Amino acid sequence: MEVEKKFLVKRIPKLDWGNSYEIEQGYLSLDPEIRVRKKGNSFFITQKGNGDFVREEIEQSISKETYAILSQLVQGNLVTKTRFEIPIENGYLAELDIYHGNLSGLVTVEVEFEDEASLRRLAFPDWFGSDVTDDKQYKNKNLSLLDDVSSLLDMQVVRKVKKMK
Repeated sequence: MEVEKKFLVKRIPKLDWGNSYEIEQGYLSLDPEIRVRKKGNSFFITQKGNGDFVREEIEQSISKETYAILSQLVQGNLVTKTRFEIPIENGYLAELDIYHGNLSGLVTVEVEFEDEASLRRLAFPDWFGSDVTDDKQYKNKNLSLLDDVSSLLDMQVVRKVKKMK
């Protein structure tokens, strides 16, 4: 079971510490949601259930070769992003995603929880923006279908991301 909240980002925090890695992912099916993902040097296939912040998730490691074959079969575009793992309150980890390619300029942050009760106990950092957990247009499977994200972007954050490059 996955319990997760997703937010836009008001401002990008300092990123010179913590882990970061590249992610490339695509969707073999949108309903049911079946995703293939390259995360650093690891490869996975994942089936996700329906739902917004609580849903079933089954993930299995696959080989680089299998990923190479399956990634050619995705619907829509491959989603590419750099993920930064940022420690926050109570031992939680914020996963800040800076998207690339046709999604360039989009920046989101997610936090995973053990259960719904722990979600209610966390005060989110001030750099977290609007909660988009329930907004279907920000689900990665739907982002993979977009050729342009300009209607989704906070232009202040976009300018900060461009300065980082």
